[in-house]
Amino acid sequence: MIHEILDVQINGSNAKLYTYILDNSIEIDENRVRPTVIICPGGGYEFTSEREAEPIAIQMNALGFNACILRYSVYPHTYPTSLLELAQSVALVRKNSDKWHVDKDKIIIAGFSAGGHLAASLGVFWKKEFLTTQLGFSHEDIKPNGLLLSYPVITSGEYGHVGSFKALLGENYEKSLHELSLENMVTKDTPPTFLWHTGTDEAVPVENSMLFASALLKIKVSTEMHIYREGVHGLALGTEETKSKSYSETVLPEVSNWIEMAGRWIRHLK
Repeated sequence: MIHEILDVQINGSNAKLYTYILDNSIEIDENRVRPTVIICPGGGYEFTSEREAEPIAIQMNALGFNACILRYSVYPHTYPTSLLELAQSVALVRKNSDKWHVDKDKIIIAGFSAGGHLAASLGVFWKKEFLTTQLGFSHEDIKPNGLLLSYPVITSGEYGHVGSFKALLGENYEKSLHELSLENMVTKDTPPTFLWHTGTDEAVPVENSMLFASALLKIKVSTEMHIYREGVHGLALGTEETKSKSYSETVLPEVSNWIEMAGRWIRHLK
């Protein structure tokens, strides 16, 4: 295991990238390269959840993937700080592809709740000049090859999670709200996407995922989506491992198969 903690600094921010890289073995295959999943925990752009961080990385390792956790900047840092940090993290993973045994064509961003909004933001904006100009990377350096979105915040409209957008945008809330309603920003360059949500999520309604999936399907971007009949927001793995001490409802075995389905999706990603 290659476990490092790397600084990701943008204009005075101090995000950190935690690596959970599976090392190779001469006994098995010293030249193996693996898909690598960059995890963006949720937290309403006010914190980054522990429940959606290391437990997810460990499960990704168990599936045979490298994993990284981005502890991105949150309020009072505002847009586009966290997006620039994520783009820089993708470039960092690509730069270290030989050292970390990374399949450079399978770098997936996994986002939960507000972290899903961050992941999807890079998915729709990676070809924008404002990212490459500020970072000094090419578009291909920061391109995600897939998005794995768990109960993501997507829309700033009728079904939007107001608190996430207020924390993300700060004093620019009214001015920039529309441009960060991501169902309206999907293009043919948005990478293949896997989504899952529950039908009874009251904090971030399932319509967020449905709007994004509909926009992807409309322009024939490869999409897989699973809607579970019931479940509260923030289920993470849905197991005892990620149980919230405040909410026993976060243990829901019916949804715990999402990560196995996501693993199959990653393996077959083109």
